[in-house]
Amino acid sequence: MTADQDPTGPAQTGDRHTVLDVWTDIACPWCYIGATRLHRALADYDRAGQVTVHWRAYELDPHTPVGAGRSELEALAESKDMPKDRVRQMFDQVSAVGAEDGLTLDFGRTISANTFDAHRLVQLAGPDTARGAAVLTALFHARFTRGLAVDDPEVLVGVGAEAGIGEEAVRALLAAPKDGPEGAAVTSDEALAARIGVRGVPFFVADRRLAVSGAQAGETLTRLLDTALDSPAEQ
Repeated sequence: MTADQDPTGPAQTGDRHTVLDVWTDIACPWCYIGATRLHRALADYDRAGQVTVHWRAYELDPHTPVGAGRSELEALAESKDMPKDRVRQMFDQVSAVGAEDGLTLDFGRTISANTFDAHRLVQLAGPDTARGAAVLTALFHARFTRGLAVDDPEVLVGVGAEAGIGEEAVRALLAAPKDGPEGAAVTSDEALAARIGVRGVPFFVADRRLAVSGAQAGETLTRLLDTALDSPAEQ
């Protein structure tokens, strides 16, 4: 499986290092599951020191209104034109999978939200840093377990505080133009996803040439990384 070259440049190969780009959306429960599986896989992976994870933004529905406060059940049933009972069945199935990975996905509390500002917060924290990963995890937890609206400025301030980002910095981010540095990074991630043909998330690209999609098992992800590390791209 291949992905088009990332315009940020080739991955490092001289020291057998690779970048794992992961497109994800805070609105996506499968992304929460996939991120959790990746974190656990890397914790046990003997070559984890040779991998940099770069979390990239993707909005499944960028037109979701900000601050509407609707339940995810109502919003999804309307957008997909599906009976609510069918949506509940879908939620139950995803919750069962999440529980196997130790996650509590409480769709009865989940609130539909626009995720652009949440993605900007991940950018502010550093999408290729431990703090950025912690912010992303906290956003997933806030949305799917705590039933918080991740487009609420106070929620974002709280998530930032948990990761050591000061309130002033988060509020400045939220007050900044949407095309500021963090917003431009979100847009750039989404444009790159479109160029390489990403149609859904989570989507994993190792060494900017090897890709798998979906909430893959940890073993699948480490095999992907082994392939990238053992067969570096030709220069």
